[in-house]
Amino acid sequence: MNQLPFLLFLFITTTTATTSTLDPKQIRALQSLNIPTTKDPCSPNITTTTCDSSTPFHHLLSLHLTNCSDDLEISTTALTTLSTLTSLSFTNCPITPPPHFPPLLTSNLHSFSCINSLQKLSGVFLGRFKNLTELTLTRVSIKASGPTIILGSMKNLQSVTISNTNLHGSLPKHWHLNLTHIDLSSNNLSGTIPSSLTHLENLKSLNLSNNSFTGKIPFSVGNLIYLQNISLASNLISGAIPDSMSEISGLSHLDLGSNQLNGTIPKFISEMKDLKFLNLEKNNFHGVMPFNASFIKRIVVFKIGGNSGLCYNHTSISKKLKLGIAACDKHGLPIPPPPAKEDSSSDDSRSYEDDSDEDESDGNKDDHHGPSKVVIGVAVGLSSIVFLVIFFILLSKCCRR
Repeated sequence: MNQLPFLLFLFITTTTATTSTLDPKQIRALQSLNIPTTKDPCSPNITTTTCDSSTPFHHLLSLHLTNCSDDLEISTTALTTLSTLTSLSFTNCPITPPPHFPPLLTSNLHSFSCINSLQKLSGVFLGRFKNLTELTLTRVSIKASGPTIILGSMKNLQSVTISNTNLHGSLPKHWHLNLTHIDLSSNNLSGTIPSSLTHLENLKSLNLSNNSFTGKIPFSVGNLIYLQNISLASNLISGAIPDSMSEISGLSHLDLGSNQLNGTIPKFISEMKDLKFLNLEKNNFHGVMPFNASFIKRIVVFKIGGNSGLCYNHTSISKKLKLGIAACDKHGLPIPPPPAKEDSSSDDSRSYEDDSDEDESDGNKDDHHGPSKVVIGVAVGLSSIVFLVIFFILLSKCCRR
């Protein structure tokens, strides 16, 4: 009786192994991760795994774990068996602490992604993935002294996203020239933007928004001639927009909002034909806005409000277009807005009107009571005269007697 369960398990394992093109050891490793293997993991219809073409059995090249159960445990043995992987990603798998990755796996991985997964990662742990070309870390907690300890040894890295990770520190002073995509947004990074970042001539996307960067935009930013997307929004960056940015002719997304930038807005921005997203709001720009109505209509997203010293030419732009800035006067200065119609001002106006009414009513009262007093005076005088006439008549009659 005890022999039957063992034989049944052996039959299922053998059947699975013989019907699948994947290495049986890797099948068992997937089963230990609660990944169904009823279908061949190497089938083209499976989206969570891909395999190589080796014989007699295929081996896994990519694995995507998503929405893991709370009690999932990833053993070192399973990861060692899966060391043929070149791409590994986790989505909504908040496993704590993170599993131990064997050296062969960390060496073979070219792509590693954690989205709301593997919480409490360390910079030392991540720095071991030296052969990565793509790194994505989003909504995870990272304990590190800065990006350098993570990225310093990744000489082949092309794309890096470390966003919403509570990462502290400053930007690296040295960058690997293969990088085409950098996203370090929504962290606690500080310091200035180093000019060494502008040596990445192949860079297409740069997102440093929602941090605490200070200082100026490097003048050499114009060296990034292939840049298509740049976002430095929600920092403490000051100074003017560098003229060298005019060299980035293919820029389609420019987000500099919510900083402390000043000076005038350069005219070359209006000449960027590929620009679709422009955010310059909530800065300290002044002068006449260099954009006309046709440019604004061409832009998909346009934000310019929150610059108190900035104004627009009302002869070329309709006042009906709500820009969040004032129209310019003949001297190119913002026309002060009319007094706000608030409750207090309404009370004042109503008070002023009431006072006027009171003055008018007082005048009317004076006009009304004035004639009444005259009439009374005349009546009293006439009464006195009548009284005197009667008195003298009676007196004369008395004297005759």
